[in-house]
Amino acid sequence: MAKFEAGSARSWAMERLRGVSGCVMPSFTPDQQALNEEAIRHDIRRERELGFTGFLIVGECGTTAEEFERFVEIAVDEAGDDMVTIVQAAAGTLAQNVALTAMAAGKGVDLVMPSYPIGFYPQDPAEIVEYTRAVAQASGMGVIVFAMNLWNFTRLHPSGFAPAWLEEIVDTIPNVVAIKNEIGDPGVAGLAEVFRRFSDRVLVSDPLEMNAPAWASTFGMPWMGTSNYEYFGDVVPRIHALAQDKGRADEAMALYWSVHPARAASSGLMKESNAGTSFVHRLLWKYQGWLQGFNGGPVRSPHSRLHDRQMQHLRSAALASGMAVTDDPDALFFTGRVAA
Repeated sequence: MAKFEAGSARSWAMERLRGVSGCVMPSFTPDQQALNEEAIRHDIRRERELGFTGFLIVGECGTTAEEFERFVEIAVDEAGDDMVTIVQAAAGTLAQNVALTAMAAGKGVDLVMPSYPIGFYPQDPAEIVEYTRAVAQASGMGVIVFAMNLWNFTRLHPSGFAPAWLEEIVDTIPNVVAIKNEIGDPGVAGLAEVFRRFSDRVLVSDPLEMNAPAWASTFGMPWMGTSNYEYFGDVVPRIHALAQDKGRADEAMALYWSVHPARAASSGLMKESNAGTSFVHRLLWKYQGWLQGFNGGPVRSPHSRLHDRQMQHLRSAALASGMAVTDDPDALFFTGRVAA
């Protein structure tokens, strides 16, 4: 069951949604013909061990509709009462995402984060608002609005996701609980505008861990998600917790700087993989988690290829940051850590 009463998603989130939500991707059997349930459960248990308070059930790794439904069931069961579950509604059409959202709500997922499909080409901002509304109305789950500049909406507003659109969404869709805030690159003025305008009504999160201390000290950011925080082990939840207390800001920044080599490596490789694709390199994210004890293993094609130089760069940067990572050879990543 979801963690709040029907109609109270926003008030619940403003009071109770806290900490850091990571990402859990599906794991498959070695022949890639089925889900590896024990590996999925292993990864969720690892999220809990590292101090994450919730996670995104990632929908961009090649699962069929039936497999994704089972993935959701496993995730909700393993999350239990103490972890918040967020389903990524990233199917190819609005109708599919409405059905996916209704399915997830029926399984007891807490929140939904809609993506906007690659075939969605709105001619007017109202279409973006109405798309978001249609997904939101498919369930009583809380909705995280993913406001970013890579949806190809810049022809309608230079920010990529105009604060005015967010104003209408927040004002007219009552189960919107949070904004994942990635608008207006380059620069941070657009991000700051979203924090300034909406933090008193919904939770606002900049998911980039590199920015967490700044927003926590300036606007407060009690919840943060979702991204590839698993690469840093328990560091992101620790930094986020320290940053909530202004008296411990120096401790937060000391920890922040300790992992800067890993941060620079991850940021550089993500920019490289996003260039020209606007697509998350999920296999790279899986490798980052594998270094920290997650299952690893393949995602289904078509997907981005992971190269030796990328793995070596991520491993060496993690070691330079003083993080404990697996000694296992990289070849074992591709089979996964947990037997099916």
